[in-house]
Amino acid sequence: MALEITDANFEELVLKSDKPVLVDFWAAWCGPCRMVGPIVDEIGNEYEGKAVVGKVDVDNNQEFAAKYGVRNIPTVLVFKNGEVVDKQVGAAPKKAYTDKIDAAL
Repeated sequence: MALEITDANFEELVLKSDKPVLVDFWAAWCGPCRMVGPIVDEIGNEYEGKAVVGKVDVDNNQEFAAKYGVRNIPTVLVFKNGEVVDKQVGAAPKKAYTDKIDAAL
């Protein structure tokens, strides 16, 4: 299961993590986001202990979405050592996301 990431815990969970972090920026009203959501949850289970996997609801948490230029959703960013190392805009197959995490591991 993916973690719920908010503006309040983003810095702690994402920027200060010693593991790679996959962050799904999404909204409840977004159809493609609803397709990506279960994939991100699966990845969260599969990479437990190896990477951090979380979701940011952009309707309720706009600070970091704005900071990282998220204009279209779903947008998935991969962070390593507090920096964005990869990005996927729009829905993609699971392998696209796992390849990005694997590259950051």
